[in-house]
Amino acid sequence: MLTRNCLLLFLWIVVDAGSVSSLRPPSPPLGRSRTGREHARSLVAPIRNGAAGFQRVKRGWVWNQFFVLEEYMGSDPQYVGKLHTDLDKGDSAVKYTLSGEGAGSIFTIDQTTGDIHALRSLDREEKPYYTLRAQAVDINTNRPLEPESEFVIKVQDINDNEPKFLEGPYMASVPEMSPVGTYVTQVTATDADDPTYGNSARVVYSILHGQPYFSVDPKTGVIKTALPNMDREVKEQYQVLIQAKDMGGQLGGLAGTTTVNITLSDVNDNPPRFSKSECFFHLRVPESSAVGSAVGRIKAHDLDIGRNAEVEYTIVPGDGGAMFDITTNEHNQEGIIILKRPLDYETKKAYTFKVDASNAHLDPRFQNFGAFKDTATVKINVLDVDEPPVFNKPAYVMDVYEDTPAGTIIGAVTAQDLDASSSPVRYSIDWKSDMDSFFDIDPVEGTISTNELLDRESIAQHNISVVATKLNSPVLTSRVAVTVHVLDINEFPPELASPYETFVCENAKMGQVIQTFSAKDQDLPMSGQQFSFKSPREDVKVNKNFTIRDFGNNTAGIVTKRGGFRRRLQEIYFLPVVIEDNGYPPKSSTGTLTIRVCGCESDGSLLTCSAEAIFLPVGLSTGALVAILLCIIILLVIVVLYVGLRRQKKKETLMSSKEDIRDNVIHYDDEGGGEEDTHAFDMGTLRNPKVVKENLYRRDVKPEMKRDPRPLASQDSADIRDFINQRLKEHDVDNSAPPYDSLATYAYEGDGSVAESLSSIGSLAVDLEEDYDYLKDWGPRFKTLAGIFGEQSETQSDSTTTENAH
Repeated sequence: MLTRNCLLLFLWIVVDAGSVSSLRPPSPPLGRSRTGREHARSLVAPIRNGAAGFQRVKRGWVWNQFFVLEEYMGSDPQYVGKLHTDLDKGDSAVKYTLSGEGAGSIFTIDQTTGDIHALRSLDREEKPYYTLRAQAVDINTNRPLEPESEFVIKVQDINDNEPKFLEGPYMASVPEMSPVGTYVTQVTATDADDPTYGNSARVVYSILHGQPYFSVDPKTGVIKTALPNMDREVKEQYQVLIQAKDMGGQLGGLAGTTTVNITLSDVNDNPPRFSKSECFFHLRVPESSAVGSAVGRIKAHDLDIGRNAEVEYTIVPGDGGAMFDITTNEHNQEGIIILKRPLDYETKKAYTFKVDASNAHLDPRFQNFGAFKDTATVKINVLDVDEPPVFNKPAYVMDVYEDTPAGTIIGAVTAQDLDASSSPVRYSIDWKSDMDSFFDIDPVEGTISTNELLDRESIAQHNISVVATKLNSPVLTSRVAVTVHVLDINEFPPELASPYETFVCENAKMGQVIQTFSAKDQDLPMSGQQFSFKSPREDVKVNKNFTIRDFGNNTAGIVTKRGGFRRRLQEIYFLPVVIEDNGYPPKSSTGTLTIRVCGCESDGSLLTCSAEAIFLPVGLSTGALVAILLCIIILLVIVVLYVGLRRQKKKETLMSSKEDIRDNVIHYDDEGGGEEDTHAFDMGTLRNPKVVKENLYRRDVKPEMKRDPRPLASQDSADIRDFINQRLKEHDVDNSAPPYDSLATYAYEGDGSVAESLSSIGSLAVDLEEDYDYLKDWGPRFKTLAGIFGEQSETQSDSTTTENAH
């Protein structure tokens, strides 16, 4: 490298020796780079020439690009080039300056000669070029002699970087049994050197390790298979070493390597096989094995993996095809033999059949290799087991009519021991299934009978469980379900299915079906019941409006016998219907259908069925009718309140007037029994003076209030006033007056009356002296009255005698 750099420096010195007036860089070594230059141009130099202004100065040749070698290892600074201007006369009056990228730190210039040197080694991969600016100035005044000129120093590449695989190591796969030239993967190496300069970055690929199985394209790096029929089952993993070398693979080029791990992926090129020791499978299965249980396992081996190793097992039609089935365990690809039907040692002791094992997913490319399946023989020996009794039916169904007498046999169950010992069997009913003990069973014969009367309406079906036990081995039992249907007898008559709401239009025509109805019956079965409908005999001739038509399918219809119905004449019709069932004995009942006459549209749609709508004027709505009714009710309430207030006012006035005369009217609702009723009320008790307390005022007198007597109608009648006041005082002090005699009438006809007085006011003194014995002569009807007044007369006589004695 040092010799090469010295040679280039020597050639540059030789070329530069012939140049005096122009500025030249060294020629590119070995013609690797192209130098560009621009011809001298007439420029306006920044020099003032007195008052003449600027003077046009002619610039000499100026090189715009220099080259510097990469990775220079010399002890002295590397010479880059030389700057020179025509204004430099060699008298050291011109000073050269350098500015831009790396000026002063990487590149330096001799201010007098214009020589440019690189102070340190440069790396093209770090920075490929530098842009700088140079200028010539007067050394004394620092006045620019020419405009500033820009140039580039390019770092010239050398082969100092080897190719690198940035994505290595690589992982790839290719199907096994692939033909030669099958694409595997592609590797790529990058070289940091300049691809535009020489062969430093031109890479060539080759295989160092991995032949003869694979090959690589030297230009593209594509790896392909080089050997046919590579078998994964023989070798699955391959490691290939790939080399990338620059300089076009020539001697002296730099190289890099990477590893490619290649895996052969599996294809279905191997059928499943039974090993020689497993071509015959011998299994022993107890006869008590449950249906659906696994009774054995077999396995065929497949060298493939994944879905290519999935095995399907099938039983070849023959001896065991009806008794056994086989499925595949997805985890280990074993064949699981499953029992399809119960085994019976006494019927058959052994089964022999063949099983085929084949792949589920076949590859058509390898079918010419032969049949992709294998066959094995399976023999199953049935082992004898002491079994429980076996019923001759899986389930029993029995029928019995309700209300059947207790002890009636309704059926029987049968079980037997199929083992060689043939033990006797005993029967019983599981008490959990017949907790109410409706049934009983004969333990030896197995006959089932009723324990009590059955009612279908309470329980229509009984489900009991019968247990059969071996007499020699009581722990071996079996069960069977017995269903007892309680059959219905015709107990209930049919009736209407629902309360039908029927209406007939006023404009209905004769023969029109206005309602379809059906019937129901509590007896069973519901599906087999047949009902018939008809009108009662007495109603057929009388009813001129409607009749019943039986449709024959458990439904009937109401048919009009005339037209022109009017709600004003009759709003509701009642139509009796006789319903009869087909039971034995047949039952029947009579139902009543209510038919309302309604107003309808011309097409038969219902308008209204209310009776009050008949009296509504045309166009009056229901809301208006309700408003009118409310107004009427309010008026009636007002009238009633008014009348009640008036009556109450009159009553208060009457009571006030009666209070003035200190008298009340007391009404008694009890009705007496006449003169012969001597027990209803004891008049003697009311007149007994011992019962009345001393100084006890009358009930109709208010002691706390004392009022003056109201003035009489005529102030001049002094005799009337005196008479009334006298009577009032007598009544006020009379404690023996009866409480029911609370109405006292005071009247005075006046003097000179021909009829004399009819009032009782003036009869007090006469009554005290009157003799009532003549009442006894009036007969038995006046006996009670005579007794009352006779007792009163005796009392008065005794009082008079006593007073005279005193």
